Amino acid sequence: MRGQILTYSPETGEGIISGQDGKRYTFRGTEYRGNVLAIRLGMEVDFEVREDGSAAGVIPLPGASGAPIGSQPVYAKSKIAAGLLAIFLGNLGIHKFYLGYTTQGVILLLITLFLWWLIFPLLIVGVIVLIEGIIYLTKTDAQFDEEYVQHKKLWF
Repeated sequence: MRGQILTYSPETGEGIISGQDGKRYTFRGTEYRGNVLAIRLGMEVDFEVREDGSAAGVIPLPGASGAPIGSQPVYAKSKIAAGLLAIFLGNLGIHKFYLGYTTQGVILLLITLFLWWLIFPLLIVGVIVLIEGIIYLTKTDAQFDEEYVQHKKLWF
């Protein structure tokens, strides 16, 4: 499978790869088929998935490059984009679709489309998505990534 290196710590020899299937896989530097000093954040790699869900046989793709270790990590989703989508288009569920929560996005969209004439349900949904947007924006990038991208926290 192909993927991209999201994190790698030379101190612990551990890292995380984001696979093309959208899942995250841990790997050890000993599984890297090349010079571990050449590992870069955002580097495109090919790897195999073990039964335990970790990556094995990590091979850098030809011409793969990335940011040096120690620079800012690469996150799959932007907390700013999610927060602004929640605040401005939250009633339509756009922020949920952006985060990959299709069911929750459809729920918000259907509430808005079919109950648009009822003020109370739209007001409640509006408050919920406003709070979600503010929460997204006040989290650090790492907290947002861990809670809403990796662990798929659906609401708030």
